[in-house]
Amino acid sequence: MPSQQRFLSIPDVAEVLNVSVRQVRSLLSSGELRGIQIGGRGVWRIEDAELERYIARQYQRTAEQVSDDAPTRAPSRE
Repeated sequence: MPSQQRFLSIPDVAEVLNVSVRQVRSLLSSGELRGIQIGGRGVWRIEDAELERYIARQYQRTAEQVSDDAPTRAPSRE
């Protein structure tokens, strides 16, 4: 039996990301975070691999923003 679940609920994802359930729902609605709806009630489930890809994209996005915001240094004249 696997020690880690393949699919996570919205509250599970909120806990991992340390954000609110509302924020996770917003990420799903916008398509930033991919998930599936299952069952007659359309319960959301997010695959752990999709969550990891989302996190990796956010790291990349943050790195790009930081490098864009970094002051440009003039070449040294030494």
